[in-house]
Amino acid sequence: MRCDFSSFCRSPKNPQQKIIKRVIALEGDLIRTMGYKNRYVKVPDGHFWIEGDHHGHSLDSNSFGPVSLGLVHAKASHIIWPPNRWQRITAQLPSDRAPLLRLNGDVEEEEED
Repeated sequence: MRCDFSSFCRSPKNPQQKIIKRVIALEGDLIRTMGYKNRYVKVPDGHFWIEGDHHGHSLDSNSFGPVSLGLVHAKASHIIWPPNRWQRITAQLPSDRAPLLRLNGDVEEEEED
């Protein structure tokens, strides 16, 4: 399963709030975080890693950690509001946010900072 899609889910911080975030990693993947308490995280079984497009201004896994798959409602496919932004959401994972290690054992090269 690829993880370059956006999910519509309940916020782990506020169950009354629904959020749409880009799925960065799936269970078993090793991810380099951006401000989470641990620099590297292996996403636990039954969880995934989500991030907003505006790092530092987004409440996402870098704030609250891996998210339970049970909170997912749907896969986001289109922007419908406002009408001038109607479009299909492109399934693209930012090149610098790919998991370092996938479930299938493939290793991604990490760029030097």
